[in-house]
Amino acid sequence: MRIVAGDLKGRVLADPKSHRTHPMSEKIRGALFNVLGELSGLTVLDAFTGSGAIAIEAISRGAAHVMAIDLDIDAYKCAAANVASLKLNDKITVLRTNAKSWSNGHLDKLYDIVIADPPFDVVNDALLEKIARHTKQEGLFVISIPSNYIARKNPHFNELLKKEYGDATLVFYKRIC
Repeated sequence: MRIVAGDLKGRVLADPKSHRTHPMSEKIRGALFNVLGELSGLTVLDAFTGSGAIAIEAISRGAAHVMAIDLDIDAYKCAAANVASLKLNDKITVLRTNAKSWSNGHLDKLYDIVIADPPFDVVNDALLEKIARHTKQEGLFVISIPSNYIARKNPHFNELLKKEYGDATLVFYKRIC
C-alpha cells in the first residue's frame, strides 16, 4: 500500500494483520482525495483508520491535523507504526477506541472533514450519524459503505456525490446545519 499523492507520494505503508479490516484500495483512496481537493490547514477525523493510510494521505495533501481512531488492536498498532515511521506523530493522533464511545465522550470535537471507512459488517445508520455529528458546519462527511447499503437521509447533511467501486460506494455529504 502506497501514498497516492502529495508530499509523501510513493511512501509504502504496512497493512494491519487483522482480518477485521478492509483497507481502502489505492484507487478508491485516490478518487476520494481527488474529490476532496486541497486540504491545506484543514482538520480531519479518520474513523476506522485501519493502517492509517487515509490519515497519512490527508497530511500528505496538506491537512493540519488528523485524529485517527480504530478499536482493532492490530489496526491501531499498524497505524501507530506507520505514523511513527513517517515521523508524523505531531500531525496525526492515533487512538485505540470504539468509534461510538469516542463520539459520545467528545461531542465538542468538530472537524472540517470526517471520513468513515468502517468494516462493512458494522455499518448502520446509528453509527454513521454518531460519526457524522463531528463534522463542522459546511464541512464534509465521507463514508465508504457496501454498494447495496441505503443510508437513511440525515436532515443536517446534503448528499453531494456518490461513487461506486465494485462492492464499495463512497458517499460525500456537506453539513448544512
